[in-house]
Amino acid sequence: MTQKVIIFDFDGTIADTVDALVSIANRLAREFGYIQITPNELALLRNLTAREIIKYSGISLFKIPFLLKKVKAELKDKIHEFKPIPGIQEALIELKNQGYQLGIITSNSQDNVTEFLKLNDLDYLFEFINSGVTIFGKTTIINNVLRQRQLKPQSVIYVGDETRDIEASKKANIKVIAVTWGFNSPEALTKQNPNFLIHQPRELLDVIKSC
Repeated sequence: MTQKVIIFDFDGTIADTVDALVSIANRLAREFGYIQITPNELALLRNLTAREIIKYSGISLFKIPFLLKKVKAELKDKIHEFKPIPGIQEALIELKNQGYQLGIITSNSQDNVTEFLKLNDLDYLFEFINSGVTIFGKTTIINNVLRQRQLKPQSVIYVGDETRDIEASKKANIKVIAVTWGFNSPEALTKQNPNFLIHQPRELLDVIKSC
């Protein structure tokens, strides 16, 4: 049997960074020319796709790479404050112990992810970390990882908390597990038809076994 490879998103899936990201985004709103996010608007945004959020915010597409760069720099200063999603550490350890190969694909910086994993004693669990700046998805990064590591799509499962994770996984022809403890709402995730939708990290084990 081919060894299964489980690729995780980072922000909102492994690391509890969503509130910090919203705070940083609000602080940078005036500089980059988009609206700030009120609590009511955050509830609305959780139900939108990445494309819809960009359209709603009014930000120029040209500015997005510069915004992402600044956000990652600000996250670097806060990385020691972040904690893993409750229950994810235990789930990751169990998956590793059961022989699964674990990796991370993220639009955060590799330095930020590596530092977080070290600070929380999670670094030994992952075989690889791939970082890339994408506006709408991660399909190109996923395909690059599959090619570089000579992985067959049917042996790979992606785990993420956003609609763009589902979209990218489908385009790369890999199964996707959507998690409801991150940014997008369960309703928004369900509309994208992930292979699985889970609400607690402990559910990962049974779902992955069934794949």
